[in-house]
Amino acid sequence: MLLERGIDLERMKADQSMADVDDFDFICHVAFNQKPLTRQERATTVKKRDFLNKYKGVAREVLEALLDKYMNTGIYEIENTEILKLDPFQKFGKPSKIAQFFGGKAGYLQAIKELEKELYEVG
Repeated sequence: MLLERGIDLERMKADQSMADVDDFDFICHVAFNQKPLTRQERATTVKKRDFLNKYKGVAREVLEALLDKYMNTGIYEIENTEILKLDPFQKFGKPSKIAQFFGGKAGYLQAIKELEKELYEVG
């Protein structure tokens, strides 16, 4: 949406050596001079909290892998269920099978929503 209006966040972040910072943190930094957290800092803090303890087995492994993806690529990729067709998720099965580890698609989507909430409560 911003790119359509001539605002290239990725380029702006790269120009300021902040490519590893989440878009949300970068915007808050530019607008409010708030110290940005890197995606790795956000993900590491979530891993240290109790959030992942709610999930067992494959469901937890999937969420941990999603946190790793978030650290490398950002929030938009983990919001898209197509990511479940890529490594390392392929070892768990097709997206529909992965969703079953969360009690179905609605459970998976709820887990993602909660994961995002945890990521942005950090800091």
